[in-house]
Amino acid sequence: MFKSKRWNIVFLLSLGGAINYMDRSAFAIAAPMFANDLQLTPGELGIIFSSFSIGYALFNFIGGYASDRFGPKLVFAVSMAFWSFFCGLIGLAMGFASMLVIRVLFGAGEGPFAATLNKMVNNWFPRREIGSAIGVATAGNPLGGAVAGSIMGTLVLVIGWRMAFVAIALLGFVWLAFWLKIAKDRPEQHPSISPEELALIQQGQQGDDEEIDESSLPLSFYIKQPTILATAFAFFGLNYILFFFLSWFPSYLSTSQHLSLKDMSIVSVIPWLLGSIGMALGGYLCDCLVRKTGNPLLSRKIVLVVCLGASAIFVICVGNVSSATSAVTLMACGIFFLYLSATTYWGILQDTVARKNMGAVGGVVHATANVAGILGPIVTGYIIQWTGAYNTAFFIAGGVAVLGAISVAIFVKPLRLKDTKYVSVIGHE
Repeated sequence: MFKSKRWNIVFLLSLGGAINYMDRSAFAIAAPMFANDLQLTPGELGIIFSSFSIGYALFNFIGGYASDRFGPKLVFAVSMAFWSFFCGLIGLAMGFASMLVIRVLFGAGEGPFAATLNKMVNNWFPRREIGSAIGVATAGNPLGGAVAGSIMGTLVLVIGWRMAFVAIALLGFVWLAFWLKIAKDRPEQHPSISPEELALIQQGQQGDDEEIDESSLPLSFYIKQPTILATAFAFFGLNYILFFFLSWFPSYLSTSQHLSLKDMSIVSVIPWLLGSIGMALGGYLCDCLVRKTGNPLLSRKIVLVVCLGASAIFVICVGNVSSATSAVTLMACGIFFLYLSATTYWGILQDTVARKNMGAVGGVVHATANVAGILGPIVTGYIIQWTGAYNTAFFIAGGVAVLGAISVAIFVKPLRLKDTKYVSVIGHE
């Protein structure tokens, strides 16, 4: 597998995701310390957690559109350089305002990553390997979160939270050097790809978009489709849980379960490790169902509804337990099922969106989903500030995800690309 150029690129994408997620987890781990140093209230801390998603959501679409226009290699390079610079700059924050601005710009740097990754996989893989490729490419995300817990906890204690972010930023620049050397936008551009691998990829992509001219597909068509809207809402539910976990679960363990920074750093690794396994297995599970059912869209729909629904139930239950062991166990199960569903959102887009539009449509869906990263941490922060407890916050996080799973069960169906209205649109393009 890893002798092939396409899997080498996937491995590099996975490492990039791991570095990105190291910050997400590290920021939450370091939150109690820098919140004390900067004298932040729970409400202000919630706003700072959400500030990342403002820049992130905006550049989900911009990055996706740019990857369609300029190619994913360049977009990834610019994104990682921007991300690394502002990650290091976190160490210079002097108060609420400066931390807020830095995190918004930092989020903008990471924003293009997911949609551009989807574009890269779409360019490099035959259809039958898409699910597995996305699963492996994104498995690094929770793995980075898992590693960050122990690494950040140690770094904060040894060199302080400011220098810890500088250390993570340096990893981003190292990854960038390898990316510029190895990656190409498309397999036919790679100077050392074998004729056999190139033929396998091209043959596996034959038939994509053959029913309709790619150039005639307007972006507006896709963003009005119930299938795309339901997928975006379910993705919103996934991200609500994810950002709730990223932002507030470490603080919950520290303040409500009274764990030390060292203990919190250790136990927070468990959900991330299970999440990484779930991410890798989710793509493989979808591909197995595709081979059994012969229906890619139905297969991804089944996995999404079952796994997102299961994740929501586990998260709701966390708010009703009294011990740290039970809380970590339930949250770990919730994150495992959450990440089992994680590849299906992109898979649904792969099954329904023309290749030329993949970056832009993926960017719109991802941007919509990441509004949860803006709302969730703020809502949670003020719930905690007003009630002094986390129970309601856990219930809301799970409830949003349940509604997302239900919307996919009802509305996700094959797109009717050749209905009268759409043909009329094309006729006027």
